[in-house]
Amino acid sequence: MKKLPIGLQTFRELIEEDYVYIDKTAHAWAMASSGKYYFLSRPRRFGKSLFLDTLNELFNGSEALFRGLFIHERWDWTQCHPVIRLDFAGGVLTSRAALDRRIERLLSENAARLGVTCDWNHNDIPGCFGDLIRAAEAASGQRVVILVDEYDKPILDNITAPERAAELREGLKNLYSTMKAQDAHIRLVFMTGVTKFSKVSLFSGINQLQDITLSKRYATICGYTQTDLEQDFAEHLHGVDWERLRQWYNGYGFLGEPVYNPFDILLFISEEHEYRNYWFETGSPSFLIELLRRRKLFLPTLEDIEASEEILDSFDIERIDPITLLFQAGYLTIASTRWRRSRLLFQLRLPNQEVRMALADHLIDGYLGTLPGGRDARQDALYDSLSQGEVDGLIAAIQRLFAGVPWRNFTQNDLLDSEGYYASVLYAFFASLNAEVIPEDISNQGQADLTVKLAGYVYVMEIKVRRGVGDAARPEREPERGAEPGAEQAENPALAQIRARGYSAKYRGLPTQGLFELGLVFDSAARNLVQADWVQLG
Repeated sequence: MKKLPIGLQTFRELIEEDYVYIDKTAHAWAMASSGKYYFLSRPRRFGKSLFLDTLNELFNGSEALFRGLFIHERWDWTQCHPVIRLDFAGGVLTSRAALDRRIERLLSENAARLGVTCDWNHNDIPGCFGDLIRAAEAASGQRVVILVDEYDKPILDNITAPERAAELREGLKNLYSTMKAQDAHIRLVFMTGVTKFSKVSLFSGINQLQDITLSKRYATICGYTQTDLEQDFAEHLHGVDWERLRQWYNGYGFLGEPVYNPFDILLFISEEHEYRNYWFETGSPSFLIELLRRRKLFLPTLEDIEASEEILDSFDIERIDPITLLFQAGYLTIASTRWRRSRLLFQLRLPNQEVRMALADHLIDGYLGTLPGGRDARQDALYDSLSQGEVDGLIAAIQRLFAGVPWRNFTQNDLLDSEGYYASVLYAFFASLNAEVIPEDISNQGQADLTVKLAGYVYVMEIKVRRGVGDAARPEREPERGAEPGAEQAENPALAQIRARGYSAKYRGLPTQGLFELGLVFDSAARNLVQADWVQLG
């Protein structure tokens, strides 16, 4: 049984040390034989660095490593190209001066490896980069290949400090713009990272890049397909529940066949098939969570977002769109596309159960200002009530949940006056339980704020906010316990709206453990649920 390449990014080591390797050389052949300048954005831990290293060995002419792979019989092994590698993965750079020093070191290391020199006494960074490209070609007789890994990391490491991030962006632009003037000496450029900055902000000096991020041809350039798992990992995944595995870790779509995150699969196998959050735990989305909170994004819409190509395609420090960041970082993915008004629109969704539950946990902590341990008891109480049809317990759990939100979370903002805030917090909790949450659940008479399904029970919910009444944070009266469907509930405006517009009609007659209509009224001064009434229909 071949070894698992956990954390490995070196192609030579994978091949020589008999690790599992998923052959991606068909993509390398397509790139090398049909173009010259390429850019690829993929979420972290997706195998970008390994593919880049595969290109490195390919253009270095390491023929023995590729025997038995797709590209071996198609490649001209008589030619070797000098390869310049620029990798910004290591460390955190917090100033333009530190970035410039890192670039100078990278250029000097490449020059030494290629047997050429750069006179730093009479040159700046663009000058030395240009000299390096020309000298490498002259020394080898072949045009140069340039591989840039984690091209955007210096900017992303400083994204919470926009002025500093902009400085670092200019430093990188100073480097990358050199390549356009050296076109005649370049065989291929491949740049990869997590985000894609707009051409104006970073790539104006190298605007000939072909972005293959959303190209069907390259949809599986990183990640594992279902076939990869069933064939190359067959021994490692013997006896696995394929449907459950897909639900947990598959579903990343880039306009082609969906893929698994390799990091998830390798750790899932290593940990003896335990279903846990592997990929998500390797990142820290704290800035993203804070951005979503500040922008008052209606979190239930994460289940169903439509975005234009422009939104997915560009990222700017000065104007950060949360949807762009969610997509490029891997928290949203493409479900489908459609054309409207001659524009391509993308239907986005959360890719799988791991991301859905783990992101919800982080959203809870961000919105409520709690530590991870502070949410467990609240999640347990909600889960127990939802999964047993205990609506009174559910209402009490919701009250305890909001009673525990620190008051300072609401200073200098108007979150409390927004129905979206309360719906967002509830959505995050319900999603963290792996309940099926349908936001803005549409019927022929309108749409309910939330429909939640768990363990066979269906809860149709409407949310209203009273502004500044200041009542105690408890229901004005005891909730109706299983009231008759025809009972008068007009005193609760949320429940009255559900009943008047027939939001639950689509679920009546379907096999369920129980169907409930639940009206929730919050008060902005009490900062809590102050009225809750419900009706059981089945």
